[in-house]
Amino acid sequence: MARRAGRVLRALGTGLLCAALGHAAAQTVTLGGTLGDKAVLVIDGVPRTLSRGASIAGVKLLAVSNDAAEVEVANRRTTLRLGGAQLKLDPSASAGASNGHQIVMTAGSGGHFSSAGSINGQPVVFLVDTGATFIALSQSEADRLGVRYRDGQRGMAQTANGPVPVHRARLASVRIGDVQVFDVEATVVPMQMEQILLGNSFLARFQMTRENDTMTLVRRY
Repeated sequence: MARRAGRVLRALGTGLLCAALGHAAAQTVTLGGTLGDKAVLVIDGVPRTLSRGASIAGVKLLAVSNDAAEVEVANRRTTLRLGGAQLKLDPSASAGASNGHQIVMTAGSGGHFSSAGSINGQPVVFLVDTGATFIALSQSEADRLGVRYRDGQRGMAQTANGPVPVHRARLASVRIGDVQVFDVEATVVPMQMEQILLGNSFLARFQMTRENDTMTLVRRY
């Protein structure tokens, strides 16, 4: 009887956990692995296997490749990559609201700060880079986002592989959570980049503080 009761309690506990994940909105998510059209998403620290098109905790799996998965949260899409940093999500943020003043990020693997967000209303993944003068993105990503850069000012930028030609551009809007800023300078580079570098053309508009693994950006007024 005791063993049977234990099995029932464990089954009940698992069911309650699934129910909780099904009704509570996710706060964080990472990609743990892929297999065919399925992906293991680590949602709030709990690994969950989802098939393409399935949803849990407000996270819907849209597409899967060998090393990445595209998900949707609150009608916003973002791409998760194997080994990538944990993404802090804010599914409750309204796509039309823009009156927020604070962004809070948690460091992922390697101590890097990443966040889902949007440029010109299109979903992207940002990687904070306090050493970058501007937001930096690849030409292919700029084309996807509809950024008009080809007629912009040309220049050269120094990278780990040497100098490369770049274009200057202006982004109509950049958003993280419910915080949105407008008319942000960016640099468009020819090489591929897994994430968009969130440089000082955005960060300088905030007061930045860091405590252990938490970074807080407070809007300057």
